[in-house]
Amino acid sequence: MPKKVKPAGDGKEEGPVPCKQVKLEAAGGPSPLNLDSPSGLFESLISPVKTETFFKEFWEQKPLLIQRDDPVLATYYRSLFRLSDLKSLCSRGMYYGRDVNVCRCVNGKKKVLNKDGKVHFLQLRKDFDQKRATIQFHQPQRFKDELWRIQEKLECYFGSLVGSNVYITPAGSQGLPPHYDDVEVFILQLEGEKHWRLYHPTVPLAREYSLEAEDRIGRPAHEFTLKPGDLLYFPRGTVHQADTPSGLAHSTHVTISTYQSSSWGDFLLDTISGLVFDTAKADVELRAGIPRQLLLVETTAVATRKLSGFLRMLADRLEGTRELLSADMKKDFAMNRLPPYYVGDGAELSTPGGQLPGLDSTVRLQFRDHVVLTVGPDQDPSDETREKMVYIYHSLKNRRDTHMMGNEETESHGLRFPLSHIDALKQIWNSSAISVKDLKLTTDEEKQSLVLSLWTECLIQVV
Repeated sequence: MPKKVKPAGDGKEEGPVPCKQVKLEAAGGPSPLNLDSPSGLFESLISPVKTETFFKEFWEQKPLLIQRDDPVLATYYRSLFRLSDLKSLCSRGMYYGRDVNVCRCVNGKKKVLNKDGKVHFLQLRKDFDQKRATIQFHQPQRFKDELWRIQEKLECYFGSLVGSNVYITPAGSQGLPPHYDDVEVFILQLEGEKHWRLYHPTVPLAREYSLEAEDRIGRPAHEFTLKPGDLLYFPRGTVHQADTPSGLAHSTHVTISTYQSSSWGDFLLDTISGLVFDTAKADVELRAGIPRQLLLVETTAVATRKLSGFLRMLADRLEGTRELLSADMKKDFAMNRLPPYYVGDGAELSTPGGQLPGLDSTVRLQFRDHVVLTVGPDQDPSDETREKMVYIYHSLKNRRDTHMMGNEETESHGLRFPLSHIDALKQIWNSSAISVKDLKLTTDEEKQSLVLSLWTECLIQVV
C-alpha cells in the first residue's frame, strides 16, 4: 500500500511513494519487516525513506516522521507489546524500579508512583485506571521474542547497543515532563494514539538525560499525533513531550534507542590509552618523569606546552597506525549486547556442531555480526611484559534476560591469541571460506590448534 512520508515540521507531505513490503516467516507468523539481514531490517523499518537519504538528511540532524496507513504493519506493531501483556509478565516476577516504573506528569514535574518490591498486576491496573498513571516497562526485549529479533538485528546494523522501553499511557494523561535524552530515538506506535511535541535542542547531541522547564523550551518546532504503524525518529538532545489525547483509548509505544556513549569523543578516550602505551614504548620522552610537585600545584604553562607537543606527536603516530587499540568499547559492546536470535534451546550457540576441523578441512566464520576481533595489551596481571595480544569477543553466550539492565553482572566470552596469529585470523575473517593448510602460521600444530579453539567456541564451521 502506498505510504506518506513527512519530514517532521516542514508542513509538506511528499507524494505517495510505492513501497514493496518484504514478508518473511517469523517465529510467530509473517512479519511485514524484512528480518533477513540487519540492513534489510533497517531499510524496511524506515521505508519508504531510503537509507542513504536518512543518514544524509536526518541522522543526528533533525526529526523524521513516517506516517503510514498500513493495516498489516499496524497489526504487526500491536503484536510487539500490548497493555494486556502486562498480566502474564507480572506473573513472572517483575519489580518496581527494575522492570516497571509508574509515573505521571503533574504541573510539569515527574511524579513517581512506584510501590515497593514485586509488581502485582491488579495494583498496577488500579494505578493506571484511577490515577491515570503511565506504565513504563523496561527492556521488553528480555521477554518479547519479536523485539529481541528486531533489536538484535539493529545492534548488528549500528554496531552499538540497542535498548527499548514501552510506555503505556491512559487517555487524557501524560507520563513524563519535557526532557531530552542521550540516545538516538526511534518511536514505534503500537496501540492507540499519542500526541507529540518536539522542540529545538538546548544541547545538541546531548551526552546526558535532562528535564527541561516549559518556560525555557519555547514553542514546539513540530507537533503531530502518531497512530499504530507510524514511526518517529529524533536525534539525541531533541526536547520532547507526549500525551494521550482525551476521549480515546490508551496509547502504547515502544522507544528503541541506540548510540549512547558512541561519539568520536568516546572513541578517542577509548583508543588514546593504547596509542600512548605504544608510543611510550618507542619514545623515551614519554617515559621521562613529570616535574617535581606537578601534582601539588596548578598545571604550569611549561607543562601545558609539553602536553601539547606530546599530543602532536601522537597525532603524527596515529596517521601511520594500522591497528588502533580499543581499550573498552569493543569489549563492552560484545559483553552487553543481545545474543543472536534463535528459535528453540539455542544449542547451536553453545555446543559445537558438525565435523571436527582438521588440517585438511576448509572452514568459514559463522555469526560474523556477533564477533569482534581486536588487539590490545595482555590483560593477564601476572604478565609484567604486557605484550600485545589478539582478543576475540563474541555474544553467543550472552544472557538475553539481563540485556541493558545496567546493574546486572555480565561476563565476556571469547578467546585470546598471541599477536603472531593476527594474519591467520584475518584470513578467516576476510574470506568466505579458507583451507586450514593455507593459514599464515608457522607450524601445522598452530593451524590445527587455532581452528579447534574457534570451533569449540562455535565461531567457525567446516564446509
